Amino acid sequence: MPTDAPLILGFDTSSAHCAAALLRGDSVLAQRREEMAKGQAERLMPLLEELLTEGGVTWADLDAIAVGIGPGNFTGIRISVSAARGLALGLDVPAIGVSSLEAQAFGQEKPVISSLDARRDHLYLQIDSEHPGLFTTDNLPPLATGARCIGHRADEIAARCGGTVAEARYPTAEAIARVAATRLAQPDLPAPAPLYLREADAAPSREQPPALLDD
Repeated sequence: MPTDAPLILGFDTSSAHCAAALLRGDSVLAQRREEMAKGQAERLMPLLEELLTEGGVTWADLDAIAVGIGPGNFTGIRISVSAARGLALGLDVPAIGVSSLEAQAFGQEKPVISSLDARRDHLYLQIDSEHPGLFTTDNLPPLATGARCIGHRADEIAARCGGTVAEARYPTAEAIARVAATRLAQPDLPAPAPLYLREADAAPSREQPPALLDD
């Protein structure tokens, strides 16, 4: 393993998990995924510290931060993106945002269709490098014939386009770090920003205003 290869810390909390991976070149020094429906905000930084210790490196050794930008859980995405931007600023290293759909498809032979559960009978879908979108299985975009289909309802999508069902090649956080490694040489990388493909569910306040009584 070349010691001069870029050291990248990738992490993601866009779904019901807290996942991270430490990548140097093509080698994974450490990685972890913990399933959790809540508590990512409290768990993320300790998890990253543990990963660095396991990999035998420090924050100062990092060459880049890679972060999952969604689509997915609104709160989870904000947690990771905020952490990545803060770490990048403090460490003076680039932060690179990678979508969950792109990470899931990374390393696959094209054409590839990547999909994720968006709930309420919807799915997030991306075909190769096209812009991702929110769809239902009754209202899909034109599909790439013979594509490799990965993710939510991949069997149904494959049946429609004459494709094949495939599995993600890498775990989520590792894939995010690997995608980021391919972008390190790009100039003027934009700061990570959440990828929201649907509006947030607006929950009514539990605090009811006082009732107004007629005179």
